[in-house]
Amino acid sequence: MALVLTEEQQLLRDTATQFFQERAPIANLRKLRDTKDATGFDRGLWKEMADLGFAGIMISEKYGGTDFGPVGLGLVLEQAGRTLAASPLVSTVLLCGSAVQLAGNATQRQDILSAIAAGDRVMALALEEGPHHNPARIATRAAADGKDFRISGRKTFVLDGHVADQLIVAARTAGNENDRAGITLFLVDPKSEGVKVTRTLMVDSRNAAEIAFDNVAVPATAVLGSVDGGIDVLEQVLDIARIGLSAEMLGLVQEVFDTTLAYLKERKQFGKVIGSFQALQHRMAVLFAEIELSRSVVLDALSALEARRNDVPLIASLAKARLSDIATLMTNEGLQMHGGMGMTDQFDIGLFMKRARVAAATFGDGNFHRDRYALLEGF
Repeated sequence: MALVLTEEQQLLRDTATQFFQERAPIANLRKLRDTKDATGFDRGLWKEMADLGFAGIMISEKYGGTDFGPVGLGLVLEQAGRTLAASPLVSTVLLCGSAVQLAGNATQRQDILSAIAAGDRVMALALEEGPHHNPARIATRAAADGKDFRISGRKTFVLDGHVADQLIVAARTAGNENDRAGITLFLVDPKSEGVKVTRTLMVDSRNAAEIAFDNVAVPATAVLGSVDGGIDVLEQVLDIARIGLSAEMLGLVQEVFDTTLAYLKERKQFGKVIGSFQALQHRMAVLFAEIELSRSVVLDALSALEARRNDVPLIASLAKARLSDIATLMTNEGLQMHGGMGMTDQFDIGLFMKRARVAAATFGDGNFHRDRYALLEGF
């Protein structure tokens, strides 16, 4: 594994850095939060991202994408994490775009992937049903109705669910609530009769929704992949999302580190800058080492996806566990080193802390992935 970027990847990173710093600074998130924006992200900005190729970065040129691969998307997500940029990158590109590429038929791929790459369609994965991540725990039912299906159930924490143009719904077509087998993925129009979408106000000022399905009719052509075979697709999609979100958290922790370091060089107590205090220097040195190790883990995980290695599930859990932990630690330390001022809205550190908490819990927290890693290794 080469822990270095190619010339093309470096150019993409530089482009993403400039774009997010200039077009999507943290002030954008504050504006969305303070104005209680109904969408939760800037649609014009999302279109600009699509025009730059960010939305189609993992989509084949056949469907209008750039096919730059997982490493490329990880570089974009890392820079998005540095400015807390709100966008459908996770919900639409990482989750739904990956699901369609893995399980969609030719018609579904042509219709959906081309729309995603152009920035014309926002999608959401309706998966979670409880307070903790458990992808195999599906109580939502899809009962056969002739050749078609009727879905009934409730989903929570659906990222970008309240503005999605199309949903991918995980529903049970066979078995009991906690069985891994018997799960099927369906493409559902959120405007269908029987679908009720309620926006959830998130602590990190991002989008999520509660979605209820009351005997919602969907045709057999809406099945994504095979009937009863959804869990295998879900696990692959979630691993892609876990690695992508880890890349975003890497950008978040690096930005908090840089911001805190700059503050330590400016803030004075007892006539000296507090960065000269040895205790704070030691704490920052530990954090620096943790971030560098995390950077290697994330790049290895992205490379594993790109090379389609057999250890993707292991490295995905390793990356998500490590970045969830370091994001929590870094934001805690950053806030403490800012002192009492760090608790005020004047400083951005509080916004990073809130995002770190939500990102750490999304797709499984550190404890979930340490347990999963052990199970995958046979313990």
